[in-house]
Amino acid sequence: MEYGFTIAAYAVAAVLFILSLGGLSGQESAKRAVWYGIVGMAIAVIGTLIGPGQGLWLASLVLIALGAAVGYQLATRVQMTQMPELVAIMHSLVGLAAVFVGFNADIMINNIADFYAVNGLVLGTVAADGYSAVGLPAAVYNELSSFGQLIAKKTAIEISILRVELLLGIWIGAVTFTGSVIAYGKLAGKVDTSANKLPGGHMLNAGAAALSLLFAIMYMNEAGSWTLVLLALLALFIGYHLIMGIGGADMPVVVSMLNSYSGWAAAAIGFSLGNDLLIVVGALVGSSGAILSYIMCKAMNRSFISVILGGFGGPAGEQMAVEGEQIAIDVDGVATALDEADSIIIIPGYGMAVAQAQQSVSELTKRLRAKGKTVRFAIHPVAGRLPGHMNVLLAEAKVPYDIVLEMDEINDDFPSTDVAIVIGSNDIVNPAAQDDPNSPIAGMPVLECWKAKQVFVSKRGQGTGYSGIENPLFFKENTRMLYGDAKKSLDELLTKII
Repeated sequence: MEYGFTIAAYAVAAVLFILSLGGLSGQESAKRAVWYGIVGMAIAVIGTLIGPGQGLWLASLVLIALGAAVGYQLATRVQMTQMPELVAIMHSLVGLAAVFVGFNADIMINNIADFYAVNGLVLGTVAADGYSAVGLPAAVYNELSSFGQLIAKKTAIEISILRVELLLGIWIGAVTFTGSVIAYGKLAGKVDTSANKLPGGHMLNAGAAALSLLFAIMYMNEAGSWTLVLLALLALFIGYHLIMGIGGADMPVVVSMLNSYSGWAAAAIGFSLGNDLLIVVGALVGSSGAILSYIMCKAMNRSFISVILGGFGGPAGEQMAVEGEQIAIDVDGVATALDEADSIIIIPGYGMAVAQAQQSVSELTKRLRAKGKTVRFAIHPVAGRLPGHMNVLLAEAKVPYDIVLEMDEINDDFPSTDVAIVIGSNDIVNPAAQDDPNSPIAGMPVLECWKAKQVFVSKRGQGTGYSGIENPLFFKENTRMLYGDAKKSLDELLTKII
C-alpha cells in the first residue's frame, strides 16, 4: 500500500493522543499523559515527512528547528501566571493556519480549473479507474504537489465538498484568530477586561453572520474568490467583536471555547488536505474543548450561549449595596488562629499564581499537617484564568493529590471547619452569587467558605479584583483581611509556625 508507513504512524499517533487526552483528566496520570502526547507528535511528524508530499527536507527541518527553539524559549521563560494568555495566542496560530490552508486550497482549485478550461476540459471529470486525471498530461500531473494531485483526481461532487470544507475552515479559523488575539490581550492586561460592544451589539454579530452565510452560498455557486475574502473579513470582525463583548469573569470559559474552535479549525484543515490525523486530532480537541466549556458554564450556572454572545440575556439591575467594613489582621493573629484550629481549608486563586506563592503554601501545609492538623484544598472549576490552573500550581509545589478536592467534594464541610484561608480569590468565594439576583455572577455555585468559624483572606488591597465585582465576604464578621503580597505574607507566617 502506498504510504503504508504514514497511515500506520498516524494510527499509532492518534491512539497516543487519545491516551494523552484521557490521562490529563487526573493529576496522577498527567505526567505520563504529557509523554504520550510528545511521542505521538514525534511519530506524526516523522510519518508526515516521509509520507505524501515528502520533499523540501531542508525547509521542513529548518521550520521544525525554529518551532522547537520558540517552544523551548516559551517553556523556560513564560511564568505559570502567563499560561492562559499563552494558550490563547497559540489558539490564534491554529486559526491563522486554517485560513492560510483554506485560501491555498482555493488557489490550487482555481489554478487546476483554469488549466482544464484552457484545454476545453472540466475539473472534476476523472477516468473510469478513478486514479488518473482526465486530460492532464502525465508530465504536468507529476509536477503538481501532492495536494494538487489530490485535487486533480477529485470528482465534481468531491470538489464541491472540498469547497465547503475550505470555506468552513477559513470562517472558523478567522473567528478563532481574532478572538484568540483579543482574549490574549484581555488576559495579559493589554486590552480592557470589561465587556465592550460597538453600538448595535448583538445585531452587528448577527448581521455579519448572515452576510457570511450569503457569501458562502455565492462562493459555492462559483461567484468567485472575492466572496471568500469578504467572508474571511466578516469572520475576523465576528471574532474580534464577540470576545470584546465578554467580560473578565467569563475569560476561563472563553479560553476553553477558543480551544474548541481551534480544534474544529484543525479538523477543517485535515479535510481540506486529506489528512486523517488532523481530522482525528481536530475532532478530539474541538469536542473536548466544547465539553469543558459546557462543564465550566454549568459550574458558573451560566448559559453557554449567553457567554459566547457576551452576556446576552444575563441578569440586569442595581446590585445590592455592601455594608460594613473590612477588618485587617496581622500575621501573629493568623498564626494564633491556626495554632488553635484542628481543621483548615485553603482556597487558592489567581492571586496565589501572581505572587508565585504556591511553594510557600505547600510548606505551610507540611508544617500544619506535621502538627496533626487536617489541611485540605478547595478547588473551584473556574479558579484562576485557565481550567486546572490551580491544580497545576499545587502539583508543581508537590502538594499531595489526595488533599486537593473539587468544590462538590468539599463544599459541605465548611460549617465544620475551624479556619478557611482564601489566597487571591474573589468571584469563586463571593456570597453575592447566592444572595444578590442582580449580581453579574448570580446563581453561580461558589465555595461557601464564609460558613467556616473563621475566614482569613490574603489580598493585596481593597480593590474588586480582575472581574470588578465587589465581594461581601470581605465584610463579614468572621472574616479578617491579611493585606499584602501573598508570598511575603505566607513567608512571614511560616516564621511563626515551626
